[in-house]
Amino acid sequence: MIVQCDSRMIADKVRQADRFGKRFLGLMGKKSLEAGEGLLLLRCPAIHCFFMRFPIDAIYLSKEMKVVGIETIAPWRVGRHFPDTAHVLELPAGSCELKVAIGDHLVFNES
Repeated sequence: MIVQCDSRMIADKVRQADRFGKRFLGLMGKKSLEAGEGLLLLRCPAIHCFFMRFPIDAIYLSKEMKVVGIETIAPWRVGRHFPDTAHVLELPAGSCELKVAIGDHLVFNES
């Protein structure tokens, strides 16, 4: 799946985690995320990085895919609570700099 914000490419290799098992496992067990890779956690208002080996950028999204929060989370930490979060997009740490801001609307397209 490809993720864009206006005409900016955010990521081009995003997988969906739309079931409990996929959300629960998330990125655990992965050694890293490559540039452009990501995981979209659907119907998931909060995240943690327990058992992870690398930091991530987390983009918290409303039901309408509007950005309501952004943060970088280190391994073994819990993400912040952002009101109105319905989904979370996890990307490699540093991916959000200058690409995404609070209030932006993300568009997801099949690749």
